Amino acid sequence: MHERAPAFAGSDGRSYSVGTFVDDIPDAHGRYGAALLFVRWSDAGDRPVGHVETDYLFRGATPAEALAPLLALTLQDVKRHLDVCIERQGRP
Repeated sequence: MHERAPAFAGSDGRSYSVGTFVDDIPDAHGRYGAALLFVRWSDAGDRPVGHVETDYLFRGATPAEALAPLLALTLQDVKRHLDVCIERQGRP
């Protein structure tokens, strides 16, 4: 409808949008990794002020194979991944 990525309120009270990331080249085992990248927005929502990202959640023999299960995640699953990333970022 408005061509923006899904947005979430993180467990830290900040606003985040989400995108996907897939490796451009395969690893030593010939697998491509796929992850989620969350952009943190300013309080006014007018500019990005940081980000958090998951570890690779899926791997595949091709970028499309790695990306497919990532795109099949529910919004609830994505939100859980965001909150884990925020918690992990807060640890020393």
